Amino acid sequence: MNTPDIFGDAVKAYFQKPSSQEITVISEDFDDDVIPVSHLFRTYSEMPKLEQKALQLCKGKILDVGCCAGSHSLVLQTQNKEVTAIDISPGAIEIARLRGIKNANVQNFFEVNKKYDTILMLMNGIGIVGKLENLPLFFSQLDKILTPNGKVLVDSSDLQYLFEQDEDGGIWVKKDYYYGELTYQIAFGGKTSVPFDWLFIDANTLKKEAQQMGFDCRIIAQSNHYDFLAELKRR
Repeated sequence: MNTPDIFGDAVKAYFQKPSSQEITVISEDFDDDVIPVSHLFRTYSEMPKLEQKALQLCKGKILDVGCCAGSHSLVLQTQNKEVTAIDISPGAIEIARLRGIKNANVQNFFEVNKKYDTILMLMNGIGIVGKLENLPLFFSQLDKILTPNGKVLVDSSDLQYLFEQDEDGGIWVKKDYYYGELTYQIAFGGKTSVPFDWLFIDANTLKKEAQQMGFDCRIIAQSNHYDFLAELKRR
């Protein structure tokens, strides 16, 4: 059975006829949430400050991981920067190309074999790692595709605010695993994806894991709602 291309279907529908359509995000841990499809077509001025900052820091040959409809790559192209956009969604890449992305490809991040000066992973791009136990594979891939002085710009969120805290600030989580490991499904247009793992990682854990894998992690900016932008570089 073919896996539904939920994001692809959504961005194609919006590209053909902009509307108030939404992608439904389903998780057993929380109430259903939604992603307005229009959010995937936002302009630079509509992007969060953390994303704007990340785009300002992109240099050299850039890889935009999980580009979806290509909004970040479009900004970089207007700045005459060299960017390659990738996504596992064929529909999203089709629309990214139609929107003017010159180099957009259907590709899994873990199968990339070219080298880049900047790897851009926004909208919690590190989520593709799925679980903490997969971080060594992630850093191993970075080591393969980063140029000697290359960097990764990645944002994520510390989900601690979703859980109760005790008097000492400890988090009460009804799980026996890391609280940022979630399982999602997404739905649009009557189709629902298979469940998939998605990782949200707090800044301290990212720093610790990076250090163990021979990378430095610098927190560049933080928002008022537990979101942060980090820069990863080899030591």
